[in-house]
Amino acid sequence: MKALLILAILLTFGLIFLRYWRNRNSKQLLVSLGSFIFLISLGIMGNITRPIIPLFLAHIVLIVFAWLGLLYYMFRGRYVWWLIFSPVITIVLFIALSLIEGSRYEDVWGSLF
Repeated sequence: MKALLILAILLTFGLIFLRYWRNRNSKQLLVSLGSFIFLISLGIMGNITRPIIPLFLAHIVLIVFAWLGLLYYMFRGRYVWWLIFSPVITIVLFIALSLIEGSRYEDVWGSLF
């Protein structure tokens, strides 16, 4: 599974640079690279949602949809920002739940700050 994830990351980076090499559109290159690095960081930050399995699964699904939104931008030229930023919802929801519920996820705050 990890090999497939690494392969998908490398293929996406390769695809971004291939699209730049063919089109020479530096704006699309920078937006694509920035969005993909943002998606990778959201995927890493999403590990804090593991204690709540349904929220973690929702985060994974939203990461996949955001990645597809990035591919849509690369091939069609339309940036769907709300789709790319949608995984932030699960992280914010997890933090809100930890603030409301209290002591159950206190160890998470130590790893965040």
